[in-house]
Amino acid sequence: MDANKAHYIVVTGIIVKNGKYLIVRRAEWEKAFPGKWTVPGGKMEVSDYTAKKKDTSEHWYNVLENVLKREIKEETNLDIDDIGYVCSMAYMRSDGIPCLIVSLYASPIEGEIKLCPALTEYAWASLEEAGKHDLVEGMLDELVMLDSFLKTGKHMVWKK
Repeated sequence: MDANKAHYIVVTGIIVKNGKYLIVRRAEWEKAFPGKWTVPGGKMEVSDYTAKKKDTSEHWYNVLENVLKREIKEETNLDIDDIGYVCSMAYMRSDGIPCLIVSLYASPIEGEIKLCPALTEYAWASLEEAGKHDLVEGMLDELVMLDSFLKTGKHMVWKK
C-alpha cells in the first residue's frame, strides 16, 4: 500500500438537542488532546462496512453515518438519527499518520448518557457556553459552522 495515500478516517458527531450541543472531555491519559473538550467520535474500521451486506453488487452506502452511530453509542450510550454533514479536515498525528476527520451532526433519539472510560465529563452547551471550555483546536469553529447552518439553512465554508 502506498503510505502517501493511507489515512486514518475519523468521524465525529455534534449531537444537537434543544438548541444545545453535547461536548465531552477526553481523559488525561488519552494520546491525542488529553483533557480537552470535544465531541464524540472515532476511527472508521474496515468491519464497519465489510461485516454488512453490500447495498449494490460492489458498494456499501452510509458508511460514515454507520460509523457515527456506532461511535456515539460506544462513547455516550446514545442512539442518534437525522445525521447531516458539517465539514471535513485533516491533520498529522504526532506519530506521522495523516487523519481525515469528517464532522457530522445528529439528533439523539434515546438513551441516558453513560460515558466510556476515555471520556470523563459531558455538558449540553450553547455556542457561548461551549466557548468557555478548553476545546480541541477547531472545535468551536465547527460549532459555529453548524450553528450558522441550523439558523440559516446555508452551509458555511470555513476560510481563514
